[in-house]
Amino acid sequence: MKGVGKPTVTLILLFSWLCGWCESTPVDWVNPYMGNISHLLTPTFPTVQVPYGMLRVYPQRGSYTDNFVNGLPVVVVNHRENCCFNISATHCPDGQLHAVMRTDYDNEVVTPYHYKTDLDRQRVEAQFTPSDHAAIYSIRFLEATPGHLLFNSGNGEMKVEGKRISGYQNTWGGIKVYFYAEVDAAPTAAGILRDHSLDPTTTVASGNNACVVLRFNGRTTVTVRYAISFIDVEQARSNYQTEVASSSFEQLKNQARQRWNQALGKISVKGGSDNHTTVFYTSLYRCMERPVCISEQGRYFCPACHQVHSDEDRAFYTDDWLWDTYRATHPLRMLIDPERENDIIHSLVRTAQHDRRHWFPTFPAVTGDSRRMNCNHGVAIVADAWAKGLRGFDLGQAYDYCRRAIEEKTLAPWSSHDATWLDSFYRDHGYIPALKPGEQETVAGVNSWEKRQAVAVTLGTSYDQWCLSQVAAALGHRQEAEHYLRCSYNYRNLFNPQTGFFHPKDKDGLWIEPFDYRFSGGVGARDYYDENNGWIYRWDVQHNPADLIGLMGGPEQMVKNLDQTFDEWLGRSKYEFYAQLPDQTGNVGQFSMANEPSLHIPYLYNYAGQPWKTQKRVHTLIDQWFRNDLMGVPGDEDGGGLSGFVVFSMMGLYPVTPGMPVYNLSSPFFEEITITLAGNKQWRIHAVGASQGNKYIQQATVNYRSWNRPWVDHQTVIRGGDITFGLGKKHSSWGGNAADAPPSAQPMP
Repeated sequence: MKGVGKPTVTLILLFSWLCGWCESTPVDWVNPYMGNISHLLTPTFPTVQVPYGMLRVYPQRGSYTDNFVNGLPVVVVNHRENCCFNISATHCPDGQLHAVMRTDYDNEVVTPYHYKTDLDRQRVEAQFTPSDHAAIYSIRFLEATPGHLLFNSGNGEMKVEGKRISGYQNTWGGIKVYFYAEVDAAPTAAGILRDHSLDPTTTVASGNNACVVLRFNGRTTVTVRYAISFIDVEQARSNYQTEVASSSFEQLKNQARQRWNQALGKISVKGGSDNHTTVFYTSLYRCMERPVCISEQGRYFCPACHQVHSDEDRAFYTDDWLWDTYRATHPLRMLIDPERENDIIHSLVRTAQHDRRHWFPTFPAVTGDSRRMNCNHGVAIVADAWAKGLRGFDLGQAYDYCRRAIEEKTLAPWSSHDATWLDSFYRDHGYIPALKPGEQETVAGVNSWEKRQAVAVTLGTSYDQWCLSQVAAALGHRQEAEHYLRCSYNYRNLFNPQTGFFHPKDKDGLWIEPFDYRFSGGVGARDYYDENNGWIYRWDVQHNPADLIGLMGGPEQMVKNLDQTFDEWLGRSKYEFYAQLPDQTGNVGQFSMANEPSLHIPYLYNYAGQPWKTQKRVHTLIDQWFRNDLMGVPGDEDGGGLSGFVVFSMMGLYPVTPGMPVYNLSSPFFEEITITLAGNKQWRIHAVGASQGNKYIQQATVNYRSWNRPWVDHQTVIRGGDITFGLGKKHSSWGGNAADAPPSAQPMP
């Protein structure tokens, strides 16, 4: 190196050595900004928390592109919905103070464990780092003028006593969130906010925007340690004492970072591009945002009955939108964290136990089960866990509560109404009757916006009843198992052999005509489907692809229909299409990468003798729609719903049928993948020649034996071992024999 002296060479070598020593850890690959913007929806938020932590925050703004934040966040109660409390830091003088100081910001940095921002207009620097129920803010006032800290409860009570602040905020469903904080510097004055000024004569504020104010000398750093609770203020104070009272900011930050590396490190990947590695670990991080553990030192506030219960030495979880997460997020956790998954399912069972009607939840949250979306897919999680050997919950109770939710509660979407004549009709005729265009709804239990979703509910309930049949069989309830297995074929009642689509029928058994599988059904196609049109629900038979192949006329026709799904024109301009179907984004033809009912569709080629098309399509979809940038997620990321698909697919696995202990195979995105399983066993995936171009499986071995099936069973995986793929640029016939297709539901008895 011309002109480089010996000391410089030494420094270069030392720098190179340090770079190797400081190799990136899994959390360093996470980009919380990935997917903060999308075509129509807001898929993700830059969330800061520990894995599954009750206390989570993200910057308080409308969208990523907003120029202003509304103070500093304290806690997000339900996923992407209601935030409680607010801290504002400002140099504004008395007379100009507000309960929430809206301000521009700059130099924002967000990692899963750390949030940092400059509040420019306020001349303040702020940093945040979390624990499970507590957190620390480090707030630096930059000017010589006095600084103010404002602690606001949107609707509740706040109290200041010297360095201590406490209070509560009312939120949805009659739930209160409690707050306790201490600052490390004595304020020069403290009181409530009144008429935009600090009033030191009063220390308790209540009502809307109940706010207390602390004043400090300028050019100082104030550390705010705080905790929250869903039980009471004393519990919040106890959480504070246990988690942050004696921790420095850097100590807590390092602990949170270590916890993320431990959680994300259960899967290690090597040999992929930097972009693929970022997409992978960011997706894995999204799978650990929810559900959240709301146990607080052995107790929890139950959203179902509004009582405090002992957690009986098991962590209690909630805030899990099961319609989104049963497909891939729960199956992923069953693989890499089965002990936690046992506790999560146990929590779902206890939630139903505390519910006055004992219905298994569908959208459990801190503020209660909102019963959103359609069907009762919690039963799929129960069936899948039991089939995969998880035994940390009462299967009999789970079965009873799941059965009640399907038999006693109406099947009408977004409804907690008791069963209606629609449900009796389903039991008697095997489908939900649809209304003709313009026909008025007369059933009280049907949501006026969400409608009947007649086809979607029929197909989804057929799958739920298959899951019930599996659980009943495991319990030895032979007659019930046979009954629900017969019900699991109810999707056949809406299959139109003339068109090859699932088609709505009225109560007289007549097809709804005329019909357009793209656009019939109103906004979101909700009269008949849900958020997606008939092209997506054409494939919603997760438990029985083999029977679907038969209905469609055989494997060749199935492949043609799949190909057509990815090729079919939207039918209108984009703005017209999305005006009616705003959730069906991320389009490849009529296929939507942005919505969960689509996730299994690319894998159906495995059942029809052309696995190479699964391999091609999965790689293409992930590279098109999941990227390391602000628009890198195509639709709502509802607690790992889409991200679970990405994590599994990039490893070359996918659980098409939760409830069946089987993974479909595709080609991995990385040369080496190691999954750490229970008991420190490992499942190692080798993809020889993996690259952007080499995506087609030429041959495979499992534990060094030739493997020609495009699927592998769960037991083989959890025993540990190796699967090796030889990859190439041209597709092959590997896995294409009919006898090697993945299994489907057993025949109707």
